[in-house]
Amino acid sequence: MKALVLHAVGDLRYEDAPEPPLTPGSVRVRVAFCGVCGSDIPRIFVKGTYRFPTICGHEFAGTVEAVAPEVRGFAPGDRVAVFPLLWCGKCGACAERKYVQCENYDYYGSRRDGAFAERVVVPPRNLLKIPDGVRLEEAAMTEPAAVARHALRRVADRLDGRSVAIFGAGPIGLMVAQWARAMGAASVSLSDPIARKLDLARELGFDAGAPPERADVAVDAAGAPPALLAAMRAARRGGAVVLLGNPAGDLTLPSALWSQLMRREVSLHGVWNSDYGLEDDRDDWKAALEAMAAGRLRLRPLISHVVPLAEGVAVLRGMRDGRDFYSKVLIRP
Repeated sequence: MKALVLHAVGDLRYEDAPEPPLTPGSVRVRVAFCGVCGSDIPRIFVKGTYRFPTICGHEFAGTVEAVAPEVRGFAPGDRVAVFPLLWCGKCGACAERKYVQCENYDYYGSRRDGAFAERVVVPPRNLLKIPDGVRLEEAAMTEPAAVARHALRRVADRLDGRSVAIFGAGPIGLMVAQWARAMGAASVSLSDPIARKLDLARELGFDAGAPPERADVAVDAAGAPPALLAAMRAARRGGAVVLLGNPAGDLTLPSALWSQLMRREVSLHGVWNSDYGLEDDRDDWKAALEAMAAGRLRLRPLISHVVPLAEGVAVLRGMRDGRDFYSKVLIRP
């Protein structure tokens, strides 16, 4: 099969790769779309993965191509979204069904080969069928949509009457904004130094521009130190700051701001991934797909580029270099 293979930091090649074998108890998925996560750029060009060579890509959806004989519940042709974390099932976190806190997890696209490729083999427990009416390119964004919901749920399951300020209007920030509106927030605002991102936020019906002086919930959706500092300054008395963006650098916290966070008794909430595999409305993945099907979550306007796998290397380098405006980029094998 064809894939984007990372041989070393910065050494990304479009080339032939071995097709993953259909192992016992597994499902082979033909990848329809794989989204480029903000973490993929430093992973490919700065930090590297856990081993080389590696196929990156963890935000994906596709169609079932083959099913091992003992697998039940899936058949060729099924459209599926894929939860990219493989949990051990043996640690304390797994016993509590907090799979994203697994102590011995594996992960598509960083610890094992992912979906910048034509096919991936996946355990059936990591698959969710895509509801009718949800397109495959939307379903490929289930992972960030679930993370965005989880970020707000770190504060509360409902935001009735609360104000939410989001610092960073990239795809994840725009998903947080849509969830905040769906969860009953009284006001939702976004700020970002890039004007075209703010234009997209306004097209989706949100206030965008200068950050508010105070908000009940302030979300850092950028990972840049200025965004996190701005979120901390914006959190009102008794409010909350949510750390969602992947860190882009070290942060020095001014003592005056530190003091104000203490004085205002602001809560700080870390976020990593999302809840999956639960039987109630805490399952962020099921909620995301249901919201897409119901039209409460509009993801197609976030897509700025859909590119074939053969052009993936050039596009990823362009994202690294900031050659163009990028919102959500999907790679189509």
